Amino acid sequence: MLTASQRKQFRSIGHQLNPVVMVADKGLSEGVMDELERALSDHELIKVRLRAPRDVRSEWQQGLVDQTKAEIVQSIGQIVLLYRRNPNADPLKSNLHRIS
Repeated sequence: MLTASQRKQFRSIGHQLNPVVMVADKGLSEGVMDELERALSDHELIKVRLRAPRDVRSEWQQGLVDQTKAEIVQSIGQIVLLYRRNPNADPLKSNLHRIS
């Protein structure tokens, strides 16, 4: 569980990031989930763009959390900022190490 200060720090870092995964018509397909797993393992903090109506986006957000065990740092419109700690993160790939 993230503290308020961690959320604030991660939102600040996330502001500089571009979405690395886009979820669209096919929803949370196996390919999307594989890419999310890779991105979270490499970068720890990522932005995801959800291209769907509002009610579907909320379902997808919950599916992302359930399937990846990540935490939602922030959700604004179609963009979701996700965080999952990786104790063996590569400092050259991790957004937390590179940007902070």
